[in-house]
Amino acid sequence: MEVVADRARITRQTLAKVERGDTSVSIGIYATVMHALGLIDKLGDVANDPMASMLEDEALPKRIRARKKVSES
Repeated sequence: MEVVADRARITRQTLAKVERGDTSVSIGIYATVMHALGLIDKLGDVANDPMASMLEDEALPKRIRARKKVSES
């Protein structure tokens, strides 16, 4: 853990946050850690995650009710 933190030039506390998936850590820090681990080429895979796409699709509303027309008198 200390070696990765040193290579990424971050504190061990920040690395621990990265490992926990803490949302307060910037994407730049995640990229730096991935580079230190030799995984930077995998960064683009995040955008092509089929599981995440499926979960996003399930969260969409199934049906949207049409607006009622207001009759003009």
